[in-house]
Amino acid sequence: MIYKLIATATFGLESVVAQELKDLGYDNLIVENARVMFEGDEMDIALCNMWLRTADRVLIKMGEFRAETFEELFQGTKEIEWGEIIPENGKMHVVGKSVKSTLFSVPDCQSIVKKAVVESMKRTYKKDWFEEDGPTYKIEIALLKDIATLTIDTTGPGLHKRGYRGLSGEAPLKETLAAALVLLSRWNPSRTLADPLCGSGTIAIEAALIGKNMAPGLNRSFVSEEWSVIPPKVWSDIREDAKRRINTEDFRILASDIDSSVIKTARENAMKAGVYEYIAFQRLSVQEFSSKKKYGCIICNPPYGERIGEKEEVEKLYKSMGAVFSSLDSWSYFILTSHPDFQKLFKKRADKNRKLYNGRIMCYYYEYFGPLPKRRVEREENI
Repeated sequence: MIYKLIATATFGLESVVAQELKDLGYDNLIVENARVMFEGDEMDIALCNMWLRTADRVLIKMGEFRAETFEELFQGTKEIEWGEIIPENGKMHVVGKSVKSTLFSVPDCQSIVKKAVVESMKRTYKKDWFEEDGPTYKIEIALLKDIATLTIDTTGPGLHKRGYRGLSGEAPLKETLAAALVLLSRWNPSRTLADPLCGSGTIAIEAALIGKNMAPGLNRSFVSEEWSVIPPKVWSDIREDAKRRINTEDFRILASDIDSSVIKTARENAMKAGVYEYIAFQRLSVQEFSSKKKYGCIICNPPYGERIGEKEEVEKLYKSMGAVFSSLDSWSYFILTSHPDFQKLFKKRADKNRKLYNGRIMCYYYEYFGPLPKRRVEREENI
């Protein structure tokens, strides 16, 4: 069966998610705020959950219509053939949100949608009562400017839940955003990569997963694995294929931090992720960071100075980063921060910056492009 699918994304990462989908072989993409729409079957649902590094979730779009009254919402929802996906024992959990819409009471909308879904199920299964003791089907009613969009979540816990991160530092970076920072840098394993403010190691770990071509969803499960519409063989085939696609690339990522406790956590996370041997962890301050390597790449997420009493310390840190990074004259560096005066403190304007959100904090990703390694040209000998 062909479904209308939605890969949801953090604001600012839509184009990154779209590129991932293109790389996986999908076309006819529709890119909108916080989502990328495409089509696919049961295999595609499993594949996208397994491989998308920067998306938040994969949803099935069940219907979309105008709803300015509860009756319109009820009838529009009831017309959808929910029984094509949800079995008669399916547990139907309805969530919702409403933005700039006449129907602003989310609890009322959830209740109306649940009743309408049950009425549709009655039509399909010719029964009046459903036990709801089977697999979970999370239905979302999203209202935007009176347009109701109804979806079913195929993912379960968000795609950032890779399964490797137990404990984190004080301000953990989501795995999906960390992966996006690496993809946007266009780093590849032939170049040295360093995160001199690594915290719990998320950027380094996500980079190692990318470098090894390890599927981010390989060590976790998804809610749709329990669904009867997706045969277990589909999931086992996708997993086995993902294991075969892990490459033999050998590289070392440098990850350092001044805090020895977060370095310990980072090591544990890297072990769980299966990439410990590709990351060299070290307790080191930014001021001490140096490298003799050429054409390297730094990706980091330094403190922002958002907490009371941190601002002065963070501004000193940014000045130090400017001095240290500028000495690496052939390197590129990519820095995510919300501090409004970062470039002034760093004493260098970025070649490019991109607005991104770290949770609810609006940040800029400052991109400084160093020279790329020169291609080795073989000289022809004159005989």
